[in-house]
Amino acid sequence: MFRFEIFQNLYALICVPIVIVLFVLFMFMRKQALKEFSHVEALKKLVDDLGKYKHQIKFFLFLFALTSLCFAFANPQWGSKREKVKRKSVDVFIALDISTSMLAEDVRPSRLDRARKFAQDLAEGLKGERIGLILFAGNAYLQMPLTTDYAAASLFLRSANPDMAPTQGTDFFEVIDLAERSFEQDNKQHKALVILTDGENHEEAALTRATDATENGLLIFTVGVGTDDGGKIPIVYPNGHRDFKRDKAGGYVITKMNPQMLTELANNGNGAYFNLQENSETVLTELRKRIDKIEKRDFEQRSFTEYESYFQYFIAFALLLLFIDGFINYRKNKFTKNKDLFKV
Repeated sequence: MFRFEIFQNLYALICVPIVIVLFVLFMFMRKQALKEFSHVEALKKLVDDLGKYKHQIKFFLFLFALTSLCFAFANPQWGSKREKVKRKSVDVFIALDISTSMLAEDVRPSRLDRARKFAQDLAEGLKGERIGLILFAGNAYLQMPLTTDYAAASLFLRSANPDMAPTQGTDFFEVIDLAERSFEQDNKQHKALVILTDGENHEEAALTRATDATENGLLIFTVGVGTDDGGKIPIVYPNGHRDFKRDKAGGYVITKMNPQMLTELANNGNGAYFNLQENSETVLTELRKRIDKIEKRDFEQRSFTEYESYFQYFIAFALLLLFIDGFINYRKNKFTKNKDLFKV
């Protein structure tokens, strides 16, 4: 498969017709100037040893060299045809809580920062598996479908914040439901859902939904972020003033992690609960071990080998033409000595 890596650089070819027009104009003006300089018969004797087509030959060598450099500038590449390859993997959705309670700083630097860093490390550790990303608060949003593009996952995780969720709160029911709908329908036992949250959800419907999901082969793992003592939720106003969220009575709102809810959710989902207050590396290792035990499934992936660049050949051809051009002078040689420069 052929392509130009930097296709927009081919716009440089617009200089080719411009150079041609300038050359034709130059030759016309040169001819007019020679006619005005002297009588034709006298001028023949003055420039009798000039070659007839040397200007044209040197111009076309330069023109081809210029065209070749324009192609080199766009970096022509060649790669093999796209083909399907089979791989084995587990499908894993990472669900990140972006509710405002995740801004609490009882875990440094904040619950959300700690969760984002852990999610990025998890995505890196799951290379070889297909991963997807769900962001949630009062509702759940599919940020990235299942893919092997781990760089994209890391980019989305770094930018996740509460402003991306118009509805605040924590709704695990929506998370599980969205995850189930986003897995391939024929996948009944090769999938997992990892929820990173502070667990501030008190709806029993989420536990029932987790039990139902296990019947379709989904394993649910929960990772708690926060402390039992909790913390205040910081607010930064447009003028830069920083305060903390308050209730209607004017008191500070204290948000606490709910490990009991997260444990029940994981148990109902045939998974396990982890707490990020522990060493995150240990949690990451244990979670990775649990996911590795899930039976992998075959899936097809389109791929092709890396493209190889061939710009150097175009540059070499251009240099060769310019090298030849340098050895051509404007005087007649044995091939052109009998040609009449002024013959009409």
